[in-house]
Amino acid sequence: MPAKPSTQIPSSLSPVFTYSDAMAAGLSAERLYRYRDEGHLEQLGRGLYRRANASPADHNLLEIAHRVPEGTLCLVTALARHGLTDVIPDRIDLAIPRGRRIPALQSPANVHVFAKGTFGLGRAEIRVGDGLTLGLYSAERSLVDMVRLRHREGAEIAWEALRRWLRRKGARPAALIEMARSFRGAEKAVRHALEIVL
Repeated sequence: MPAKPSTQIPSSLSPVFTYSDAMAAGLSAERLYRYRDEGHLEQLGRGLYRRANASPADHNLLEIAHRVPEGTLCLVTALARHGLTDVIPDRIDLAIPRGRRIPALQSPANVHVFAKGTFGLGRAEIRVGDGLTLGLYSAERSLVDMVRLRHREGAEIAWEALRRWLRRKGARPAALIEMARSFRGAEKAVRHALEIVL
């Protein structure tokens, strides 16, 4: 009886790797699929894998971070991360800069195209696991975006998030207005929003 082949995932592979990466590292398609079927690998998306014994992480965010390195969590998703809404979005709000091809993702995501010139404003990076990072807009940027796009995203969510933000220690309406000045027409909308909630 032939010996069962051992599970040897090449050490040269990153924690999250593609089918092409696996082939280049000498892992056959047959072995890759067997490792997946036996539970040694997890499939994150089409042609995207990670070791099953890796630290727990959100598979959707891992896929997005790998496929869209400049992607940035925005709008309701960002508000939820900042604790400014109780709304739990069923899809991840992801911003990409205008001109970037909209990625094919298996993860549930709403991709929003934002202007290149202001894309980096208020953007920081968070670790999502396996050495990958993803952008996250600041609370102030997220609020400005929600107010600017309230006709699409929902004015009530924007107003409630703004009320919560204003109750926080250190919240400065002037900082919000300053951020809004970078977006055409947003300053007036933000000032009006502040009048509504104050």
